[in-house]
Amino acid sequence: MPFTIIRQDITKMEVDAIVNAANTELKMGGGVCGAIFRAAGPTKLQAACDKLAPIQTGEAVITPGFDLPSKFVIHTAGPVYKKQSPEESERLLRSAYTESLRVAIENECESIAFPLISSGIYGYPKNEALQVATSAIQDFLKEHDIEVNLVLFDK
Repeated sequence: MPFTIIRQDITKMEVDAIVNAANTELKMGGGVCGAIFRAAGPTKLQAACDKLAPIQTGEAVITPGFDLPSKFVIHTAGPVYKKQSPEESERLLRSAYTESLRVAIENECESIAFPLISSGIYGYPKNEALQVATSAIQDFLKEHDIEVNLVLFDK
């Protein structure tokens, strides 16, 4: 299945699932997380998240998409980037992508859209985050059939 990198607003994507770059408490945050909550209906999405929280960094859980064009929101907590342990940051970021894809497949999703996880306030350098995302997604696609979009909001 195709893997595409596009510039778009993830909340407008017509896919089976979009991925929320969540915090471990699954609370409405800023950035892409806040945009997804606002577009889905913050009260409904928060109530669904409260039943699943907390999650570990690198883990993923799923909720309905509510008012979004996507059926589901997969919430994953990427790592806060640590210069002193880049290997651990990379392992956790790779897990966030892989676990999100695994949850999507388990829920019979045929298409998914990701933001560039951890590249905002969590401080992961964008070029390195893109390399990890691309590698994790391509490795998963060797064994599974799902359409993947990596959605970048800015240049």
